[in-house]
Amino acid sequence: MLAFVSGASRGIGAACAEELAGNGFDIVINYRSSDAEASEVAAKVEALGRKAYLKRFDISDAAAAEKACAEVLSKCGPVDVLVNNAGISISGLVQDMSSDQWDALLSVNLKGMFDLCKGFVPSMVSRKKGCIINISSMWGQTGASFESVYSASKGGVDAFTKALAKELGPSGIRVNAVSPGCILTDMCACYSEQDLKALAEETALGRNGTPQDIANAVVFLASDKASFITGQILGVNGGMVI
Repeated sequence: MLAFVSGASRGIGAACAEELAGNGFDIVINYRSSDAEASEVAAKVEALGRKAYLKRFDISDAAAAEKACAEVLSKCGPVDVLVNNAGISISGLVQDMSSDQWDALLSVNLKGMFDLCKGFVPSMVSRKKGCIINISSMWGQTGASFESVYSASKGGVDAFTKALAKELGPSGIRVNAVSPGCILTDMCACYSEQDLKALAEETALGRNGTPQDIANAVVFLASDKASFITGQILGVNGGMVI
C-alpha cells in the first residue's frame, strides 16, 4: 500500500507519514524546502521496514503538482491514501491583510489540496479504490478572530471534503477531513508559554494536542475500521469545539 502525504517533512505531516508507515504503508514524502528534515522522516519510515520516496515541490504551483502526481503514479505505483496536510497560516485583522496574503493562503490550503486530488483521483476511480484525508482546522468550523482568511481557507477544505465524498462515493473512494485544535507544531511558535497554557485551559481535556494525536486519527480514517465513514469532519481538538 502507498500513501502520499503533503507537507510531510515536519509536524503533523511527519507524524502522519511515520504512523502510516508503522501500519504497513510505503510513503511518498512531499515537502517544499526542508531537505534535511524530509530525509530524517524518510529514514524513520525505512527503519519501520517501509519504502520512502522524497518528492520536493510546492503544492501551490499547479504545473509542478500535476507533473509530480504523474511521476509518482509512474514510478511508485497507485496511491491508496492521499493525506492533504500541507498548509500555511497568516494572522491579522482583515483590513490589514493584503490580496497577496489572501492568494498565498488559498493557493496552499485550498487550491493545493484540489490540485493533488485532481492528480490522483482518476487512478483511484479507475481502480474503484482509494482514501483521501484532508487536514482542516477547528477554525474552519467556527472561525477565528484575526484569522478570517485562514478560517475561510479551512472552511473551504471542509466544504470540498463533503462535496468530493458525494462525488467519489459511487467509485468506492472515501473522503474525510481531520480538524485539529491547538496542536503543538511550528505554527504555534508565535504563542508564548502563557498563551499556550491559556489555550490548553480552554479545552475540555485541559491540554493542547500533539502531531501524534492527529496522526492517530488519520491512520484510523485510512483503515478498514473506517470503511463506512465518508464525508465527515473529525474534530481532534480536546473538546475546545463541541
